[in-house]
Amino acid sequence: MEEMERYCAEHPRSPAALRRPQLSVRGRTFIALLGVTIEDGITGFGDNVGAALRAFDAQYRRVLRPSLDRP
Repeated sequence: MEEMERYCAEHPRSPAALRRPQLSVRGRTFIALLGVTIEDGITGFGDNVGAALRAFDAQYRRVLRPSLDRP
């Protein structure tokens, strides 16, 4: 949790700081998850908390960015 708090303090306007995804570890992989399941939610995976949160931020922005194809 300390690593997440540090990341959020350093990136206060990031999706991770604003949405506070759940953090978990599977084996040696850290997972940041917003949603009920990995399949249905927005996720970030990494070798450490910071990497998982950066991946989460990138995925969040990709998923929620308005499509340029929409009228």
